[in-house]
Amino acid sequence: MNYIKDAVQLFDDGYVCSQAVFAAFSEEFDLPKEQALKIGACFGSGMRKAEVCGACTGALMALGLKYGEDKQKSNEACERFLDEFKKENGSYICRDLLECDISTPEGVEYAVSNGLFGDFCPLMVESAAKICEELLFK
Repeated sequence: MNYIKDAVQLFDDGYVCSQAVFAAFSEEFDLPKEQALKIGACFGSGMRKAEVCGACTGALMALGLKYGEDKQKSNEACERFLDEFKKENGSYICRDLLECDISTPEGVEYAVSNGLFGDFCPLMVESAAKICEELLFK
């Protein structure tokens, strides 16, 4: 299965970043995709507050499906994911990544008028899915 391609396709299909990344991996851990899409629905756009990137949140939920029964392993997976994502993208905070605060109407307007949701966010979904795949399977 191509998790990265699936995550980007889900985002392109209109799901938010958190849903797209989480659902791309969920069935591998016996969570139906439809259920993952519901669970991930409220985490996009940095939980609607431009905080931790929703693509990261989706990846962390997927990592929790594998490592969540062991606190030490889940903490290590979380740290490794966030460190790698920040190294690759400069931050894991939505407003820093987008260079605008999409928790405000002005920030949303800026993001829309500059094509960030269509051009930039898919790159974050791809990055999060790639790092998540590495941590889950390699």
